Amino acid sequence: MKKTIIEMSGLVLSGILSFCFLSQQVTVKDLEFRLKKEFSIDSLGAGQGISIQNEKAFIYGDREVGMIREYVLNNDSLIYTGKEMQLSLAGKDVINHPTGIAFHKNQPTFIGNSIRLNPEGTLWKAIIYHVDWNGLQKTKTLDGNLLNIIEDDACIQGTRPEYVQYQNKWFVATADYGNKKNEVRLYNPLALKTAKKTSEAGVLYKKFTCSPFVQNLLWVPEKKVLVLIQNQIEGRRWRFTFLDFEKSLETGHEVVLKTIDLDKTDELEGFALTKNIQKGIAVTSARKANVHLASLKW
Repeated sequence: MKKTIIEMSGLVLSGILSFCFLSQQVTVKDLEFRLKKEFSIDSLGAGQGISIQNEKAFIYGDREVGMIREYVLNNDSLIYTGKEMQLSLAGKDVINHPTGIAFHKNQPTFIGNSIRLNPEGTLWKAIIYHVDWNGLQKTKTLDGNLLNIIEDDACIQGTRPEYVQYQNKWFVATADYGNKKNEVRLYNPLALKTAKKTSEAGVLYKKFTCSPFVQNLLWVPEKKVLVLIQNQIEGRRWRFTFLDFEKSLETGHEVVLKTIDLDKTDELEGFALTKNIQKGIAVTSARKANVHLASLKW
């Protein structure tokens, strides 16, 4: 009898573990993605991306000086709060082409800058800036708020930092844009914030290969999914690639759960989700109709 009870207990425990494992499997196969509304936001130059924090949207662009503007989402509209931060130091444009804001509470904040060194776009220099995010919002420039400058020499083409979570730890992820040897890399934020180069020991934690033309990254913690915000061809058309993040890191190459291609001809630059992850905001480099609201049904 005792043996039977033990065996039955083992079966029950096995069933519970199996159920838990299945319930934690990553899936987005039923995701519905629909664009709802588009409108124009001026004074950005070419829009480069968006970061949503505490119900506020920070849209950044490469006007005559790299800049970030703060907006509030009101139903299906974005309301400009009047706050603009210029990414300049002593009046000089420093982060002239912002390509990502890595923000997470109680973690250092990083802003990416991908600098084209030749007209052909074959030579790039990628820089990650450690900034005092609260100070930048108060003084509205980098003066007194630029804490460190890190050359992202571990990259292949460009940098676009975004916080992600792996094994209960936070890392700064970034990716390449071009179509050769593209990777997603994870950096240790504590090592990154004091480094001079990302090739220094202790900065790079893990990496995996990925598909080309990644403009930005989006971490969806509720789903444990990393979204590659991409162009279908260089500089044109929209693509969203949803990855099983943990499996991608384990295998060393992207594990795709779902790809959504949209027949939009302009250059998708950035995308972020609101707090309930049912709404998203996409930003393009176009001068008009450069912001799009999307609805998502997971």
